[in-house]
Amino acid sequence: MSQVVVITGLADGMGRHVAKMLAEKGNSIAGFDMDEKGIESLKKELKKVSTGDAKHHLVALDITNRKGILKFRDEVLKKYDKVDTVLSNVGIGFFGPFEEVDLEKALKCLEINVIGAMAIFQAFIPHMRERKEGKLIAMSSIVGQVPFPFESIYTASKFGIEGWLMALKYELDPFGIKFAVISPAQVSTTFAAKIHKLPPKESPYRERVKKFIDKDNEMIKDAPTPEFAAKVIVKVVEKKKPKLFNQIEFQSKVFYWLNKMSPRWFRDFLVLTIMDIRK
Repeated sequence: MSQVVVITGLADGMGRHVAKMLAEKGNSIAGFDMDEKGIESLKKELKKVSTGDAKHHLVALDITNRKGILKFRDEVLKKYDKVDTVLSNVGIGFFGPFEEVDLEKALKCLEINVIGAMAIFQAFIPHMRERKEGKLIAMSSIVGQVPFPFESIYTASKFGIEGWLMALKYELDPFGIKFAVISPAQVSTTFAAKIHKLPPKESPYRERVKKFIDKDNEMIKDAPTPEFAAKVIVKVVEKKKPKLFNQIEFQSKVFYWLNKMSPRWFRDFLVLTIMDIRK
């Protein structure tokens, strides 16, 4: 059965692939991204690949624009009269030793990753509550369960997403709304490369950060492609009752299991060893 799916951050990467795959199956896509060129090119691609009665509504919009989100919500409901699933996919990375972090930039990361997801969900919750059905799906990360050094701000944003959704689930369960969190470990995109930056030469963290970056770059080479990740995300979107926590690839499944089953000292040892930053 076709759905109306709202997707944020869909101009590039996994979001773009998810939109195209869903459109190919006859689903209608409503979404936004601040990348205007990406939005315009995606409109053309969706027009080519769509099947059935799929109709699409894509706009250029910044996730921090609260009034813009409400306007988008109103446009979507007027056009489709319903929304079945909201996928919060927009997000930015953040990297660096916490001692040297610019907290204003950190605030921007939290604003986009956490409050951005809250804003798009809050916009559509009244509609879903009244219908007594709908799915709210958030892209998280394995660091939402397994914290990584030098990614403390990004880790905080993903812990925030998962904690918020677990609390929200209690509030909205009586209204038939379903939840899912999708947590990849790594996907072979330029996401990490864009944020990796060595501290200055005088930094006491420089040597360990370099080891971390080198190891991360090595692991990305074997990471799943955005297309592979998108196929997993589409399966979650299509499920009537998805699991609350969903992993993309084998590595994230292993990390998730070890995090639940292993003692803290072993988890710490594993992370530091894998990233080659033990003392």
